[in-house]
Amino acid sequence: MRAPEPCADEGDPTLRLERLIRFWGVILWPSFLAACLLEALVFSVVDPGQLHWPGGIGTPSNRAIYTVGFFAFWLINMVCCRLVLWLAQPGWVQPGTELSDRPGG
Repeated sequence: MRAPEPCADEGDPTLRLERLIRFWGVILWPSFLAACLLEALVFSVVDPGQLHWPGGIGTPSNRAIYTVGFFAFWLINMVCCRLVLWLAQPGWVQPGTELSDRPGG
């Protein structure tokens, strides 16, 4: 089994920055679109003015509830997108190895 080869762009800060931007773009953009869809779906059914808050904290404005809801949906979707990327990475599988070369394969 071969040792992993270093990444070709490891020393180039411009390429590293491009990879970082692409990585965050893959996480942020789909999660933003999903948050928009969830916001529309949830608040087409739920009226923020009818929500009751425990502890007597008062009634926040509808705009505040929409804003907090959107950012909560966006954060949840960012975590899901990052989890998908983490699960999709090959990890220990080296490029060019056959299935029979892998442990258990």
